[in-house]
Amino acid sequence: MKLRVIDMGRAAFDRALALQEKTVAERKADVVPDTLILVEHDPVYTLGRNADLANVLDSPEALAARGIQLVPTTRGGQVTYHGPGQLVGYPVIDLAARNKGVLWYVEHLERVLMDVLEQFGLESHTDPKNRGVWIGDSKIAALGVRVTRHVTMHGFALNVAVNLEDYSGIVPCGIRDKGVTSLHVAKPDVTLDTVKPIVVDVFREVFEYE
Repeated sequence: MKLRVIDMGRAAFDRALALQEKTVAERKADVVPDTLILVEHDPVYTLGRNADLANVLDSPEALAARGIQLVPTTRGGQVTYHGPGQLVGYPVIDLAARNKGVLWYVEHLERVLMDVLEQFGLESHTDPKNRGVWIGDSKIAALGVRVTRHVTMHGFALNVAVNLEDYSGIVPCGIRDKGVTSLHVAKPDVTLDTVKPIVVDVFREVFEYE
């Protein structure tokens, strides 16, 4: 099974969303293979389908002053942050071709991220009640997915060298009693360029692509 990888570099959320939607339509029509879109977003808070606006702490004026957009999305989950220093992955995968379901997919995404962190000597874990990947009580990678006609979109966000102050305007993922961290806290010299090829290699291995 083949995997196509598209690296968008840095891009606004709406531009990446348009590419996702195009790719999902093409995958449903079976004109492209499974695809992993990688991107570093301009600063944005995104809202899941059932997100509680009470978890957005900043006023519209404060958001504008900080240069952070607020955008509703079609993924599951609450509110999260995307921005510089964070590697976002949008896998577009036909689960029907594998005869697999959403839980299998989410667990495999978490395994990818945990295996990547292990390569940097970091021990991480998952929480079935709060999907994503954690180091201690701090989330280092968030998940938010949507599946339509067995094809996935949205995906994961791994904090590599993120300004953690940018999370201060929200309650990340609606979880008030836990924190957020970034890979650079433990590995100060890490960059997105360092992490990207590792993520791609591990993604291919975990999902068993050629």
